[in-house]
Amino acid sequence: MTSRVRAILRTPGGHLLTIKRVRPGRAPYWVLPGGGVEPGDGSLEEALLREVREELGGAAVIDSLFHVADREHFYLGRIHAWDPTLRTGPEFADPARGEYLVEEIPVSRLAEIDLKPEAVARLLAARLIG
Repeated sequence: MTSRVRAILRTPGGHLLTIKRVRPGRAPYWVLPGGGVEPGDGSLEEALLREVREELGGAAVIDSLFHVADREHFYLGRIHAWDPTLRTGPEFADPARGEYLVEEIPVSRLAEIDLKPEAVARLLAARLIG
């Protein structure tokens, strides 16, 4: 199984930058930007920065590792600017895959959204909210 990486990104306003997934026949849910590590990636952090460019059209600063579960690495970081019009990847061109909406979520609203995976959402809420 390939390793995966995800970014827990704080925006200049202190919110979390997420991707709202709207898929046909399913209730909307939110995910953290990221994806699979590819053979050309020099490290997990490089893979994550590539994924942030592809999924958000932005550049992030990775601060530290937050959590590892089932070969999925979650990193804390910051992002100052992003532009969804600069995203790349086949998923954005395939309407059958649904929508990928970039959303800033106030930390205080974490408990109100369906952030996946649930275990990481609970860890984030405990650490960031209190």
